[in-house]
Amino acid sequence: MARPEKIRLGDLLIQQGVLTEEQLKFALEEQKRSGRKLGRIVVESSFATEEAISRALARQLNAPFVDLKQFNPNPELINLLTEAQARRFRAVVLGEIHGHLQVGFVDPTDLQAYDDILRLTRREVELAVVAESQLLALIDRVYRRTDEISGLARELTEDLGDVPVEFGELLGAATGAEEAPVVKLLQTVFEEAMRTRASDIHIEPQERSLRVRFRIDGVLYVQMEADSKIASALALRLKLISGLDISEKRLPLDGRFAIKVRNTMVDVRISTMPTQFGESVVMRLLNQNTGLLGLERLNMPAPVLERLRKAVRRPSGMVLVTGPTGSGKTTTLYATLAELNTTEKKVITVEDPVEYRLPGINQVQVHEKIDLSFERVLRSALRQDPDIILVGEMRDQMTAEIGMRAAMTGHMVLSTLHTNDVVSTPIRLLDMGVPRYMVALSLQLVLAQRLVRLVCENCAESYTPTPNEREWLRYELGDTVDRQHYQRGRGCAHCGGTGYQGRTAVYEMLEMSNDLVEALNGEDLALFVQAARRQMAGETLRRDAVRQVVQGRTTVEEAMRISVQFED
Repeated sequence: MARPEKIRLGDLLIQQGVLTEEQLKFALEEQKRSGRKLGRIVVESSFATEEAISRALARQLNAPFVDLKQFNPNPELINLLTEAQARRFRAVVLGEIHGHLQVGFVDPTDLQAYDDILRLTRREVELAVVAESQLLALIDRVYRRTDEISGLARELTEDLGDVPVEFGELLGAATGAEEAPVVKLLQTVFEEAMRTRASDIHIEPQERSLRVRFRIDGVLYVQMEADSKIASALALRLKLISGLDISEKRLPLDGRFAIKVRNTMVDVRISTMPTQFGESVVMRLLNQNTGLLGLERLNMPAPVLERLRKAVRRPSGMVLVTGPTGSGKTTTLYATLAELNTTEKKVITVEDPVEYRLPGINQVQVHEKIDLSFERVLRSALRQDPDIILVGEMRDQMTAEIGMRAAMTGHMVLSTLHTNDVVSTPIRLLDMGVPRYMVALSLQLVLAQRLVRLVCENCAESYTPTPNEREWLRYELGDTVDRQHYQRGRGCAHCGGTGYQGRTAVYEMLEMSNDLVEALNGEDLALFVQAARRQMAGETLRRDAVRQVVQGRTTVEEAMRISVQFED
């Protein structure tokens, strides 16, 4: 393709009917006043979409428009340009056509960018047109910053040398050294964590190295291996940021801080723990720009959602959400609170920690060091005349008993408990020492949940389950197992090669009917278990997970990983 010609964008958009004369006049005046690009003004004024402008440019130049939302790049080709070059030129290598490179440009009339890419790649270039927002999203997906992070780690290693880290030096650096290697390294780690949708960052000193891992969609992935001598510098800097005692290395410490990453406010919960080779640091990232999900967006089966809403709108009783750590229990409880939070209701939460700040709700952070325990806060909360109480977790007998008494005396109590399934939850409360009559009278409903990873929509493909998977599915699907359609992710740039992107929850529910209350009050708990399973009629975590498999939303492997096995 010949070198592109310079085009007057405004005239082009008028010729192709994308803009009216009046709209162009307004946009040109705004461009003269603000100095911003004409295309950006047109989009922000809602005169035309980015895609409409890009398609108009493509038609004028007789070049293809490439929709990057469905594009899976070739890593070898796309890396012919570095991330910095792709962002500077607003261009990315899309593929090869007849020995030439196909390069997608946001502005295909940018002659300087075109010439620079010719010089850098030493290949002939075929023009394509792409939308800017799609290009930036693609760059975020495909350019991993592992090399940059490793380089910064090496720089920090050289900066520290073989001399032990001095508190005074890093304290001095804390006040004004934005370019210090430790600061740049941490900043880049946080940026990459946000880019990859990581929920946790693990900084783990080993005998001869320092390992940094990200938890993405519930699974840990190694992000970087570095020299172990930088571990103490990173831990010290993070302690300074979160206001922890930098001189204490023998005891676990917990704290939190807020940072701004790529124009996004992030709350960070930090936990340090002394290990054999240094302090291990784990940070949970809570994106404050991500709005709370409503109950209708939590993927609950319709009957489960209807019964949950009915239960929590009762004037009193206890509703428990159960599951292991990281199964989304807090998200479900906050979504429930968001529905119940009205000016007519007083809501108090007792949490450790307060994960999300909810307007109009009285949230209390437990602080064991000053004896502000769950038990103490809960007793005080009852004197505040609440209608609804959320207790972060039923951790011990006393907390459970106070919560149960509150549920029996006119309060709706929401809380969590770590159990495998709904049937074992009332029995777990009894094992904690809660009187049987309290459990029977106050517990209204138990919801158990797990999170399964979703098949990446951009690389989903059909596959045939293994013989072992088929037998597992047969338990729920019977003879229809071979008539179903199954999907998995092939692995692409959108999902980081994992085949999964995002997660959704699967559920099971147990509502305490009169028959179950009577069985729980009896001497033989096996009868309660049998009655509970009859009432559930097979609507278990396992069955809900299989539904997600049949719908093509997750894989058999994921369903098998999270499901609880039930005896007949």
